[in-house]
Amino acid sequence: MKKLIAGIALFGTFALASAQTITFDKTTFDYGTIKPSSDGTRFFTVTNTGDKPLILSNVKASCGCTTPEFSQDPIMPGKSAKIKVGYNTAINGGFNKMIEVFSNDPANSRSVIYIKGNVDPNAPDPKPLTPAELKAKAKEEKKAAKLAKKAAAAK
Repeated sequence: MKKLIAGIALFGTFALASAQTITFDKTTFDYGTIKPSSDGTRFFTVTNTGDKPLILSNVKASCGCTTPEFSQDPIMPGKSAKIKVGYNTAINGGFNKMIEVFSNDPANSRSVIYIKGNVDPNAPDPKPLTPAELKAKAKEEKKAAKLAKKAAAAK
């Protein structure tokens, strides 16, 4: 009888360990000090470190000055996706905004990521991007726009 109970407990442990798991490349993105009306778009990378498909069901910002975009396509095990976050940099002053990410991860169905920074007219000019950085940025934006369009069509 003890072996039967131990076997059931062991099987239950494996069943719980077998799931989709959400992981972020970073949980806070610091813009630093930026000029008004500068590019407020940043990306968070979400990775599924589990062994079942991960689905982002919703991404909500704490206020209207922050706009998240995401895809509801399943993120397969070991794969990644991007959450595009835009901040309205026309608003001067410091900011610290929360973005809630809802998924089918049984342990973390609600995760929180943050953006922070300071919009200051006296901020130094941003360094110009290299051609490789410009190309990578354009590719990122194109991919994020495609995913957002796909998500909007699915609604």
